[in-house]
Amino acid sequence: MTISSGSVSIALCGSGGAGVMTAANMLVDAAAQAGYYALFSRSSGPQIRGGEAAALLRLSAEPITSVDDTFQILLAIDWLNVARFAAELPLNGESLILADPAAGEVPEVLTRSGARIVDLPMKDLAQTIPGGRPNMIALGVVAALIGLGVEPVAEVLGKSLKKKHADAFEASLAAVRHGAETGDSLVANCRKLHPALPRHGGRWTISGNHAAGLGAIRGGIRFCAAYPITPATESLEYLSAALPKIGGVFVQAEDELASINMCIGASFGGDASITATAGPGLALMTEGLGLAVSSETPVVVLDVQRGGPSTGIPTKSEQSDLNIALYGLHGDAPHLVVAPQSIGDCLFTTQWAVHLAEAMQAPCIVLSDQSLGQSRAVIDPAAASPFFANREIARTPEEGETFKRYALTNTGVSPMPVPGTPGCQYTADGLEHAESGTPSSQASDHFRQLDKRLRKLVLHDYGPHWATIEGEGEIAVITWGSCTGAAREAVHRARADGVNARLIAPRLLYPIRPEEMARALDGVRRILVVEQSHLGQFNRYLRGEYDLPARPDLLSRPGPLPIRPGEIHARLLAMGK
Repeated sequence: MTISSGSVSIALCGSGGAGVMTAANMLVDAAAQAGYYALFSRSSGPQIRGGEAAALLRLSAEPITSVDDTFQILLAIDWLNVARFAAELPLNGESLILADPAAGEVPEVLTRSGARIVDLPMKDLAQTIPGGRPNMIALGVVAALIGLGVEPVAEVLGKSLKKKHADAFEASLAAVRHGAETGDSLVANCRKLHPALPRHGGRWTISGNHAAGLGAIRGGIRFCAAYPITPATESLEYLSAALPKIGGVFVQAEDELASINMCIGASFGGDASITATAGPGLALMTEGLGLAVSSETPVVVLDVQRGGPSTGIPTKSEQSDLNIALYGLHGDAPHLVVAPQSIGDCLFTTQWAVHLAEAMQAPCIVLSDQSLGQSRAVIDPAAASPFFANREIARTPEEGETFKRYALTNTGVSPMPVPGTPGCQYTADGLEHAESGTPSSQASDHFRQLDKRLRKLVLHDYGPHWATIEGEGEIAVITWGSCTGAAREAVHRARADGVNARLIAPRLLYPIRPEEMARALDGVRRILVVEQSHLGQFNRYLRGEYDLPARPDLLSRPGPLPIRPGEIHARLLAMGK
């Protein structure tokens, strides 16, 4: 993958109703229209609506999977409570702050960065245009400053407003043009986008949650029961609309306990099933997941992680559900845990998760997070994947045969009947059982069924998808999930500085793959583990589950602050001395 080197990062700030999110979405769509890639995330509090917010964008002629180290432009329509998320707005002496004087002084927490400050009277400029709005002035200014121009913005405005709201379209376009003229004359020496590269086909503008929903559909999901929870709700909104169109069913359950058990029931009935939640909901689902393990009923759980514990920080990202996803079920309960590595990868990994769960008749937890799920990106279309729900279905036994639901096969997978199949009746519950499904407390049955449930996961061929492995060198950066993009960019920067390192990012977190990891680490002398958690959960997992060639260095921090490429790059340069 090409790493973005000519990107521009922009932050738009304002209070509820100021329209910064509208302007940001239009800027992303305009960039896509002009042939650029984009990454758009937002920072806001846990309020239902209104309140302070910041739209955080990065645009580039090359693919983007990470935030950058600093913002080149920070434009504020007003400063309402900006101090609450100022730490998420890194600036430096080369940054530009555009502020409306009517909004008051630029907060000291931002001025001490050394950024240039330029007055931009957006409200006054908007008032010169009938129906003009400051956010459209802002959109025009930014489009001009970064070299995007007005025409892509005008096309986006036309698509969204021209037919239904002609007056609003004319006013908005006039404001954008006025803003662009002002921007051209206001600031010199602002970083411009590199020319867009030729496109081969269209691109997608999609969020991680929508991509996960699409991956679920492509993987064969036909039932979803869930209870809305931030930051997973968008995936449910997508599935609630998509499933009925293909003969599927969506149920909004009364809580997470009902959600997981409805999904287990639908799966038992023969339909591939999924639910989506966040950390608090996953905690409630653990008993149901244990039932799915014991009864060997496939089900997929999409966990879009957020800051914890308890209610925590619902609108901020964190990788702190790793422990509960891996080890949160009581008893010895082997199950699948996978993690997407980018917004686009949310599609592939969720589709793969459906395939794995169905193939091995086991629950699979997909560990996404808020920074993937609720961010919006312009990406190349996802390639078609062969992974689809393909459950081994039991047929009516031949005369004289006895059906054994939990037969001790070589692979550990035994055929699962659709309820009502003649001759395939069995007891399906959470009790330990014999091969027939009859409840049993005998040691021999317990040992055999434990081995069976583990064997099917360990023996499965996961192919190269178990991890992303890139580069060569005696230093390895091992990371996972949403930190992969920043780590990849840091590895490329380090290589340009003469320090060779390799990237290892497991997509499959459980079951572990010791032989594959040993091959990935061959020749490695130093390790840097990168993760977004306070306790270093991923580092502890690696040291506890794998035989590493060296004690890792750790770069770990909880949310809400993302780990940026420059931090990893600096650590790699220090390790390479």
